[in-house]
Amino acid sequence: MTELVEHGKLFIGGELTDPLGDASIEVVSPHTEEVIGRVPHASRADVDRAVAAARRAFDEGPWPRMGLEERIGVVSRIKDAIAVRHEELARSISSQNGSPYSWSVLAQALGAMMVWDSAIAVARDFVFEERRGGVLGPLLVRREPVGVVAAVVPWNVPQFTAAAKLGPALLAGCTAVLKPSPESPLDAYLLGEIAAEAGLPEGVLSILPADREVSEYLVGHPGVDKVSFTGSVAAGKRVMEVASRNLTRVTLELGGKSAAVILPDADVATAVAGIVPAAWMNNGQACVAQTRILAPRSRYGEIAEALAAAASALVVGDPLDPATQVGPLVARRQQQRSLDYIDIGRKEGARVLAGGGRPAGLDRGWYVEPTLFGDVDNSMRIAREEIFGPVICLLPYGDEAEALRIADDSDYGLSGSVWTGDVEHGIDFARRVRTGTFNVNTFSLDMLGPFGGYKNSGLGREFGPEGLSEYLEHKMIHLPAGYGGN
Repeated sequence: MTELVEHGKLFIGGELTDPLGDASIEVVSPHTEEVIGRVPHASRADVDRAVAAARRAFDEGPWPRMGLEERIGVVSRIKDAIAVRHEELARSISSQNGSPYSWSVLAQALGAMMVWDSAIAVARDFVFEERRGGVLGPLLVRREPVGVVAAVVPWNVPQFTAAAKLGPALLAGCTAVLKPSPESPLDAYLLGEIAAEAGLPEGVLSILPADREVSEYLVGHPGVDKVSFTGSVAAGKRVMEVASRNLTRVTLELGGKSAAVILPDADVATAVAGIVPAAWMNNGQACVAQTRILAPRSRYGEIAEALAAAASALVVGDPLDPATQVGPLVARRQQQRSLDYIDIGRKEGARVLAGGGRPAGLDRGWYVEPTLFGDVDNSMRIAREEIFGPVICLLPYGDEAEALRIADDSDYGLSGSVWTGDVEHGIDFARRVRTGTFNVNTFSLDMLGPFGGYKNSGLGREFGPEGLSEYLEHKMIHLPAGYGGN
């Protein structure tokens, strides 16, 4: 039996302090269905305390007034500590959300470290102040920190998304309140400990585990200047609605239903080897997952057979077992959601090529087999709605124009890929797809470039200079005509 992890205090303003409410959050293992952790549930009063601390730290404290290199020094210590403690972070995350441990090491923990590191590299090269020629005289254009940031992160990649928000926010000079999901609050305590040891000044960071009601109170708080949210489209729309009451700036990283397009000249073995981990990554619980695979009718049978064999060969089991490739879903509701969509797909006339239910021998835990549907039409619900589980659709197409039309025929526009024997042709195809990120003969997420979506996949960008700009205000200072000073 896993040892129970309990925390009795909240991390507010850089210190562990007693919560003002008496509610708690129980963290349940998706593998054993047993309680493995317990933390305080932040109340509205705790939000008020955290925002007030962040407000003081921004308005009066040293953090926004430090030189960039001083802030980089602190953030570098956070990054270095994550690298040292990456195995501990990976185990914590896998035990909470079911991510396969091998994937957690690379993507959850070391991936988060890379996000922090990339944010540092971007900040070092970023132009925070510049001179421009104006119509009536010289101009000084400054980029200044936006203020207090509410960073709301999901359970599927909690440290990765926290780093994507806190890295640029802190380097810009902002202060922040991090709101982790109630499904995965334990790793956030490790981050709080790391941040305190790195030397963040008082008030700069608070961490408040809470449910949707308290999250809504946070994003609607008048003391917050900026909300950065990652989650579902429905929740993102609500965040935007609530934040708009105060004209609070928002960045929304939402869902996806991304298409991996295999062109007729592609090497099937290479394409399948690249697509399978991109489709079933993190048990299918990834916004960028390639959940619609488009295959030419001329090679459909060959591709279907190869994908079905690869899906059936995926090792399903205990997320903490290094051999596991697909673990349990984060909660019973997510398991039932995937099983419901499998039923919907069957009723819509799609054909199960692999999986299709609970794995044999895994009666305990929130498991669903890696499932591949064939003969899918893009009008089917399983092809249009984000399932957020290990359920993938294989769709046939005729010519390339139809492939492009199907890829774009979605409410989402977050990611995608094309697999071809001609890279230049793949680049041309990528240019024509309306999606925020795209891959040619590969699948990756580069933290030095902008990440975000078109359409219902969100607003704004994370990573790269574009992501840093989301935490900055632009100020123009008019100088007198003829002024040539420094």
